[in-house]
Amino acid sequence: MLNSDVAVPEEHHFLLSSLSPGSAQKRIALVIVLGLLVALYLITGPLSGIQLGAVNAFVAVYGTAMFVTDSITAFLLYAQFYIIRSRGILVIASGYLFTALVVVLYVFAFPGVLAPDGVIGGVQTSAWLYLTWHTVFPTFVIGYALSKDENLNRRLRPGKVRAALFWSIACTAALAGAVGYVATIGEPELPHLMLDRMRFHPGWPYRVGAPIASVCIAAIVVLWIRRRSVLDLWLMVVMFLYLVEVPLSWYPQPARFSTGWYAVRVVGFVSSSLVLIVLLYEITTLYARLLGAVLGQRREREARLMTGNAVAASIAHEMRQPLAAMVTTAEAGFRFLDRATPNMNRAKEALQQIAADGLRAGTLVETIRSSFKSDVKDRTSIDLNDLIQEALALGDGQLQKHRILVQATPNLQVPGVVGNRVQLQQVLLNLIVNAIDAMAAKDDQRILTVKSESYEGDRVMVSVADTGVGIAALDVDRIFNPLFTTKSDGMGMGLSICRAIIEAHEGRLWFTANAPRGAVFCFTLQAVSAASAVG
Repeated sequence: MLNSDVAVPEEHHFLLSSLSPGSAQKRIALVIVLGLLVALYLITGPLSGIQLGAVNAFVAVYGTAMFVTDSITAFLLYAQFYIIRSRGILVIASGYLFTALVVVLYVFAFPGVLAPDGVIGGVQTSAWLYLTWHTVFPTFVIGYALSKDENLNRRLRPGKVRAALFWSIACTAALAGAVGYVATIGEPELPHLMLDRMRFHPGWPYRVGAPIASVCIAAIVVLWIRRRSVLDLWLMVVMFLYLVEVPLSWYPQPARFSTGWYAVRVVGFVSSSLVLIVLLYEITTLYARLLGAVLGQRREREARLMTGNAVAASIAHEMRQPLAAMVTTAEAGFRFLDRATPNMNRAKEALQQIAADGLRAGTLVETIRSSFKSDVKDRTSIDLNDLIQEALALGDGQLQKHRILVQATPNLQVPGVVGNRVQLQQVLLNLIVNAIDAMAAKDDQRILTVKSESYEGDRVMVSVADTGVGIAALDVDRIFNPLFTTKSDGMGMGLSICRAIIEAHEGRLWFTANAPRGAVFCFTLQAVSAASAVG
């Protein structure tokens, strides 16, 4: 057997001519085959004595259905050939086109359908068309099986595809025309397959059954040896159904419109529809994948846009505080120098503060990218008491402006933590500024409580509590969402960035309601000993 792992371009792996059949498809094929064997037993056994009447309209319906299914199948296979340029697909598409054209001649020649003796040919014409149709199509199947695994580099060049399509259709039509010409004009010279319009010739099993069975068995063998795709599997089923038609055509009654004869037409329509159904399933699957890819691309584009907006908003959000501090300090320093007797010491202090804020702004820019990547760089051991005092010092101006009472008693029992000092300082400062904004609009007593304590053994918890307006119930589930804000001038990035930083430090950030009013934001970090053990 040939190697089933033939190299196939990645973009062709989802086509039925390249895709390997799954266990589900194999089971379905087996069920169809077993079901038809059971039907064959019933028709040739318990139901063999049933005599059905002649319904010429059935032939017209059967022929029309066969023409439609085979034509659509041929069209879809030609379309697939136009894309992948496989000679095997071109061959099998030509086979389905041939059967569609011959079916038309078959209906025109069948006695009693369009005319008492048929529109074309004589008594033998329709039988010879049936024989040719059922022997030539398996030949096309053999041609497909022998040409489908050609070297991918030898596939038709794009410029020759249209010419190949034209010549395939033209030659197939010419072949069908030649078959029709021989079966009609040469009908008197052909061996008899019919005794009259209804009864088969006694030599039917040898003149019709044997050729059909031989070429179908050959097609099944070649497909089995070279099988590797879904299309191969279903073409084997089609060839098996062609084989089923052979005994049903003759037994139990060697005549038209018998139980077996009607069954043959039903089996023929089933065999004609199988590949079409698989092709339509493939098209539906491809459409679903295309739709999923388009929606995924749209989501990716929106995510990129959201990320771009988030980065811009985070930069604006994080840089606003040090820049505002620099402006305020610069204005104070200018006033110290603009006096009759300049206060040089205070001016120097202001310049030193401006330099410190500038360095902090530069450090923030460097840490924004790592914040979005949930990465923590430059980890050091940090004393939380010092960190809290530093954050309160940075927000001291606003705390005094809004007359906020600060409660931040150092907890000497709490262990240190390991993390990025600038990022954790920004988290604390963001939470403190948010608490100030929440209390700024309240006339009641304004109290900010910042404390640290041990939490769950190997962790430390820091909490920032305020007595402000609190978190509205409507905003509880989206307070940490990027670009969501309850402030008229907010960026909607502060809490989102805070949560990303804390999670990058393997911690957790959440909030609860404060009593009697306000909110408490808490985050946890690993203590130094626990972090060292993990490292």
